[in-house]
Parts: sequence; C-alpha cells; structure tokens
Amino acid sequence: MKNKLQLMALLLMAAPASYAQTVANDSTVVDNDDEFTVTESQLGENEDMTSDIIQVGSANNIYASQIGYTWGGSMRFKFRALDNRYNDVSMNGVQVNNAENGRFSFSTIGGMNDAVRNRDNVSPFEDHNYGFGNIGGAANYDLRAGSMASGNKVTLSGCNRNYTMRAMYTYGTGYTKKDWAFFGTVGYRWANMETAAIQGTFYNSLSYFMAVEKKFAEGRRLNLATWGSPTERATQGATVDEARWLTNNWQYNPSWGYQNGKKRSARVVNNFEPSALLSLDWKFNDKLKMTAAAFFKYAMYSTSALKYNDAQNPAPDYWKNLPSSKFNPYPGGHPQNNDFTYAEFWNTYNLWQSPQYSQINWDELYAKNRGRNEAGEDASYFMARRHNDHLVTNLAANFNANLTKTKKLDFGLQLSRNQGMHYQTISDMMGAQYLHNVNSYALGKYTIYDDVYQYDLNNPNKKVGEGDKYGYDYNIISQNAKLWATYTVDNGISHSYISGNISGTNMFREGFMRNGIYKDYSYGKGKKAGFLDGGFKMGTVLNMGKGNALTFGVGYEAKAPTAYNAFQAPELNNNFAANLRNEKHATAELGYSLKNKWVQLNLNAYFYHMYNVTEFSQFYDDEKNSFTYNTLSDVKKLYWGTELGIKVNITSSFNIVALGTWSDAKYMNNATYAYTRSIPAIVEDVLFQSPTICYSKGMREGGTPLTAASLALNYRIKGWYLSLTGNYYDRIYLSFAPNIRTNEAKDLHTTTEDMMTGETVDVYNIPAQAKGKGGFMLDASVGHQFRFKNNNSLSVNLNLCNLTNNRKITTGGFEQSRTNTPILTNGVNYGNPRIYDFTKSPRKYYAQGINGMLNINYRF
Repeated sequence: MKNKLQLMALLLMAAPASYAQTVANDSTVVDNDDEFTVTESQLGENEDMTSDIIQVGSANNIYASQIGYTWGGSMRFKFRALDNRYNDVSMNGVQVNNAENGRFSFSTIGGMNDAVRNRDNVSPFEDHNYGFGNIGGAANYDLRAGSMASGNKVTLSGCNRNYTMRAMYTYGTGYTKKDWAFFGTVGYRWANMETAAIQGTFYNSLSYFMAVEKKFAEGRRLNLATWGSPTERATQGATVDEARWLTNNWQYNPSWGYQNGKKRSARVVNNFEPSALLSLDWKFNDKLKMTAAAFFKYAMYSTSALKYNDAQNPAPDYWKNLPSSKFNPYPGGHPQNNDFTYAEFWNTYNLWQSPQYSQINWDELYAKNRGRNEAGEDASYFMARRHNDHLVTNLAANFNANLTKTKKLDFGLQLSRNQGMHYQTISDMMGAQYLHNVNSYALGKYTIYDDVYQYDLNNPNKKVGEGDKYGYDYNIISQNAKLWATYTVDNGISHSYISGNISGTNMFREGFMRNGIYKDYSYGKGKKAGFLDGGFKMGTVLNMGKGNALTFGVGYEAKAPTAYNAFQAPELNNNFAANLRNEKHATAELGYSLKNKWVQLNLNAYFYHMYNVTEFSQFYDDEKNSFTYNTLSDVKKLYWGTELGIKVNITSSFNIVALGTWSDAKYMNNATYAYTRSIPAIVEDVLFQSPTICYSKGMREGGTPLTAASLALNYRIKGWYLSLTGNYYDRIYLSFAPNIRTNEAKDLHTTTEDMMTGETVDVYNIPAQAKGKGGFMLDASVGHQFRFKNNNSLSVNLNLCNLTNNRKITTGGFEQSRTNTPILTNGVNYGNPRIYDFTKSPRKYYAQGINGMLNINYRF
C-alpha cells in the first residue's frame, strides 16, 4: 500500500499546472484592435524573465510577419531562440533599446495601440535605412502625428487575461490647412484581485500618447511626441509542480495571502517610463534627405519582495514547507524514508489544504514582528522594493542618399547614454519599529563588530525604516557611439547590399554605499571599461522570374558586452567580471521565396555562431548562507534551424496559412565559471585560483519552443472575418542552473578506479537539463465590421485562445540553483543528502486555460 501511495504522489507531483496570459492573433482581422494585446500582456512585463519575444516581421516573409501574433503571446516564443537584446527597436530612426541590458520593454508602449501601428519590421538580413540592424532583426516605429489616422475612435474590451477591462479613446486631426497635425490617445486597463484570471494578481494601468507635428515646405517636418504608461500590477511567481498538486489549482500562485481577511500580494510591480521624442525630417533635394531625432526617458521601475531577517523563509512553497522534504516519494526513495517521515509527508499534505498554510500568512508575520518589537529587536519580516531606474538620452542622425536610379547609400550616427540607478528601499516594516542596515547573513561566521557585517561603513549600524535605502545603492553608466552605413544596388534582377558599423562603448559603476566586504572598491566611481566593436553584413535577393527568388546573407560582428553582464557582483563592488571582452557573432542565412496570385511561400535556413559570450546570474546558496553572483565567460553557442511560412489562397475569400520551425540553440563548450559570494571577506573569483568549469556543453536556451508549427484557416466575406488556428509546440527547455554543473559541485563529483591503470580518477555525472512539456493549442477568432454613413464604422472582434483547454504546456521556467548536498557545519559534511530533491523540482510557468477577449471599436 505504501509503495502505491508513493507512486501516486510521484505522478501527482509531476502533473503540470498552468500559467500564461495569452494570445496572439492574426494581424489581418478586420480593424483588429487586439494586435497589440500581445505586447500589453506579455512583452517586457516581467523584468525577472529574459524570455520576452523579439518583435520581428517582414512584408516579404510570411513566416516572420506572422509568428509574433501566432506564437508570441501564448508561448513567449523567441525568434530563433534569441533573447530580445538581439533585436533593435527604433522610433523615428533613433534606437531606444536600454543600453544597460540591450532590451526594449514593450510594456512602455502598452495600452496605446493606435499610436504604434505604423512600424517597419525587417528580418536580420534585410537592409533598411535607419541603422545597421541586429541578428534578431529590427523595427522602426513612425510616431509622427501626420502619419496617424485622422478621426475619433473609442475602444472597449473585456477579457480574462492580465486585465479584465480596457477602454481607450483616440483622436487625430491629420494635416490641417496650415500643415499642423495632432494625435492623441488615452487608455486604461484594469483588473482587481477578485476579477483577475490568476489568483492574487491585479492590474491598474493608465496610458497616454500625444504628438504634434508641423510640416514645412520642401519635405521638412518637425515632430514632438510624448508618452507614458504608469502601471501598478501584481504578478505571479513561478513554482514547483508539487505545490500545484497540493492545492489542486492549475493556476497556483505562491506570491499572495490573506491579511485581515483581504488578499495581499508580495510581488507588486510599479512601472512608469515617461518618454519624449523630438524628430526633424529634412529633404535637401530629390537625392538626399535626413532624419534627426532626440529621445529622452526617465524610467522608474520597481518590484516588491517579502524579505526575512534572522527568520525562516515565509514563502509557502519554500522547500522545507513541502511534503517531499519529509519523505522522498520518487523511485529509489531515500535512506531516511521510514514510517515516521511517511506520516510527516501526509501531515504536511493535510496542512496544505488550508489557505493559511498554502498562501502567505500575513497575520502571522505581523504577529512575529510585534514580538520582536517587545524584545527591542530588528524586524523579522519586511517588504523591500528593488528599484531599477534609468535616465536615457539617445541621439541619432540618419542620411539617405539616392546616388543613381539603381544605387543608394544610407548612413548615420547614433549616440546613447544610459544612467542606471539601482537601489533597494524598505516599503513596509509590517508593524515593526526598525531594521539595521547590516548583513544579517554574515552572523555566525563573523561578529557584529566586523566590517563585513556592515552594508555601509560610512553609516555603520544605521537604523532604517519605510522609504529608506537598504542593502545596496549604485549607478551604472553606459555610453555608446556608433557609425553605420549601407550601400545598396538594385538592378531589377538582383537586389544587393553591404552594410558596416563601427562603435565605441564604455561603462563604469558608481557606488553610494561602502560595503564592508569590499570596502576598498565598493564606494565611489570605479574604473571604466572600454570596447571598440563593429562588423559587417551583406545580402542578395536574386529574382529568378515568375515570383521565384533566392536570398543569401552573411555577417560578422564584434559587440561589446552589455553592462548587465559586465560586472562581477554589482550589488557589492565596482569590479568587472574577469576575462571580459567583445562578444563575436558569425552569421549566415539562405532562403527561397515564391509569390504569385495563389501562393506566398518562404523557406529559410540560418546559422549563427556566437563566442566570447559573457553571462551573469545570481542566487542564494543556503549551503554557504550567502548570495552568490555567477559569471560564465568564454561561452560558445550555435543557433541554427529552418523556417517555413506558406499562405495559399484557395479562393478570394478563403486562405490557409501554415508556419513551422525546427531549430536548435546549444551551448557548444564547457564555459569558465566564476563566482563572488556576499559574505566572505575576500573575493572568491576562481579565475585566479584553479579554474572552475561549468559543464554547459549541450545545454539549450530556455523558455521557448525550439519546435513549433501552426495551421490557420482564414475566411473573410462581406465584412465578416473568421479564423481557426491550431498550434503545436515541442522541445521546450528550462533555463539551466550553472552552479549545479561545475567541477566543484559535490553532487556531481565521484571517484572511481581506472581498470587499466589502477589509478583513481574523477567522474562527473552531469544532470540533464530540465525540460517542459509541449502540446497542441486551438485558437479561434471572429469579427465583423459594420459601416455607416459619413465613413463611420463599428467593429466587433471576439478572440478565443486555447479552446482545447490544454494547461499542461510549459511556457517557461528555470532550474533551482540549490543542490541536494546537506548544509555544511564548519566545513564538514554531516549526514545524508537532503530528502528533498531539487533536481526534480524546477520552477515553471504553464499555459492558461481557455481564455478570450472581446473588442468593440467605434470610429467616427
């Protein structure tokens, strides 16, 4: 009987759950206002995830133009498995990617759909006239008031995704008789904790966009645009399958609980990034024109977290709170399994049936703080807010010269400066009186009199309260200057180009707390790191007649590492990661296309080789009672795959669209691994000791399907539009944990005797990378447009996603960085490995069940 129960527990704990706010839609829906629901719901919304998709597209490629809407929302699909820092985003010709991490956060333009419809998307080997581009493609938004649609538009929406209600109003004048143009839109998106699709979340966001333009004679235009989207939202945390089984909740969210009978979330994001863009278009003559632009932004992003001080982790899904930490139910069991631990397993299971145990128990945490107050001690629990603010100034001047009827030269200059301001504040003392700005993790190894104990030696033992900075406070300054040029020849039979760029980048850190561990190089300005980088690419489209064409492209580029990956431990010191150098990309693409009245087909094969890549991560190491900052350097990766897109027009009203990709994104070597811990009084950079190796070879990029396929049936007649789309996803890997795959990891390392020589040799058992489950989804949409007199119109769209209610598909996640090795006491390993098995318990996100959105638009 016991064995049967063990097997049942195993199966149930492996049962998947659900998460993801979904849906991407065909952009051809009549007056489809859901076009930007994808970016509002998914893109750039979670700064803790790097899985944001790339906004890629091309009018010449059916695959690239469709995947963002078809796969982007439901799966966070990443084009060619690339992080979106490899995708350049520009507005009126000036690049707007964050210079510190390389990414563009699409949430900054969420809720302003009508303002961002005019954009030019190009795939990686297409030439364009506003920059060099990137290996993930490029996009340029036209935010000129005169380019926007004129008239009034009201939009009302209801859905069960990130938010439940949305309202927007848009007004545009077009060009007036005096050649002025104005455009404005305002929107509001809302869900409270009672209506949100995911328990414990809410959404509260206002968005605005305004642009004014003056058109002068001879093709000269001056435009000023400003926008912002102040947002407060509670988010869901990734969790383990065991917690979902225990709560019998496909959408279990561990990040909330009840306080005085009301729901409260511990993960609340506040984000407001007011932006302004001034652009000038100047036509010198019929052969030469210029676009100059200046972009300014002050981004204020913060996320809250429930912290603990000299107390146990209060997260309900903390591993010690789970039944499998008492009794191991997996095949093979555990040496400590016995009748007593078996009973403890089921006792803990029963506790989980109560919300007081399965969710954050806020009332209990407040009660413990009151006890600490009476004892005159620091708070046990408090709410911290991690701030990642940015002051951005980007300038650009792009020139387009028609040299002859068949030859063109585009060139320009891009300048950028980003000041990232990173600090932590206390947002809620949770009834406690105070907290000292000290490193409580150092206690046990160091005394309260050691410098190591202080977060800020310039203000030792400072008492802090709500609103005060705590733990760390530093800026990272990144600056870049880039020159680029593209020469194009178009003779009818072929279209060819060659493009190049040269760039200079520098960065440094400035600390405002003198950390006791790194007291000599944590305060003040650190040294600068400078990089000279650049590259080239070339491509050809060969027209073979009758709609047939071959495309070919190659490129090579050296790119400076992003400041996000460049520092050893930015919360602690000014030091750069060792062995820091330019990241190298060698790329190639080959394609075939066919386009005629009945068929549009694109078939592409690509190959990307990256090397000298540097990657940064951090985690809490409970073996050492220390936060650990990891750097992987000298990483080599290969990305390759095939892409197919085909649209067949069966009749003038009915077409079929098929999309498919098979790809791989693999680490090709064992990278050099360096780490810095948050409590030793020395720098533990193993590059200067015996090198530590991470066995990363064979790992894959996580958080995206490497295989995906779609078949859509689209029917349009007399103002009606109907679509039915089936999507299949497979080969979904989770982000791997480097520290559990090093030659120092005790779980991996064993010794054996060589049968030939009799010598003792080291053996490493490298764990396989955790994977998620793929599967099939069915989506549908129906819409109708009613036209009235005076060109007024009413559009109604209903979009339904995951009609099959398949909540077993993994949309992202990561391995846990903790190991099964028991905690060391004075450097000695006592006892058996932990009963809880971290290798079988990655944290995941899952697909939301059936969901939909109803849009009603009225134009007048």
